[in-house]
Amino acid sequence: MKRRLLLAVALLAWCLLALQLAFLLRIALMAAVDPRSTTFQRSEMLRLALDQRQIAWAQVWVDYEQISPHLKRAVIASEDAGFIEHGGAEWEAMEQAWSRNQKAQAARPGSRASRLRGGSTITQQLAKNLLLSGERTVLRKGQELLLAWMLEALLGKRRILEIYLNQVEWGEGLFGAQAAARYYFRVDAAKLSAEQAARLAVMLPAPKRFERQPASGYLLSRAAAIVARMPSVDLP
Repeated sequence: MKRRLLLAVALLAWCLLALQLAFLLRIALMAAVDPRSTTFQRSEMLRLALDQRQIAWAQVWVDYEQISPHLKRAVIASEDAGFIEHGGAEWEAMEQAWSRNQKAQAARPGSRASRLRGGSTITQQLAKNLLLSGERTVLRKGQELLLAWMLEALLGKRRILEIYLNQVEWGEGLFGAQAAARYYFRVDAAKLSAEQAARLAVMLPAPKRFERQPASGYLLSRAAAIVARMPSVDLP
């Protein structure tokens, strides 16, 4: 019995190691090859196909130099002010998110204790969207952190930001900076103004909701605050 248990543990450890090596190789490949899609995008394609019987999709890859510096600064200012300095995770932000999560669970005793929300950096968001499922558990958060470390080690900040801005969601079936710039403002991603870039950055936490009201008072107010912070943002 003990021998079987040891064999089972060894097999599990080998499988986990093989999974991490597979992730490592996929990320290493992204240093030279642009990822064609993400796990999140494929799940969205399936959802659209099942719910609407069609896939309305807009996405065009553009290189780092073809994305407005305004958008890069706006996204960093809005989503991850410490992007240039951190190694993939902001531990203080995660602790604050965990504390908020615990308070929310105390207020709602029926919620799952294993859920963890918020506190994610741009690198963590990219790791989640690229390679992981949408579930929100502590185990998945741990895998997300490991993948974020791999991304930082193998790709660097410039490539991480380039992939993120080309793959992130800006509406239903709308992905990447070029598609978003054309859809909302009828310009290329390289031509976005500071104000336009800030409005797109504000949309990122809830793109499907903001897509229905892209010029709401809240969005415009938040965008103005981001414009004010953008000059202090350094780019990779």
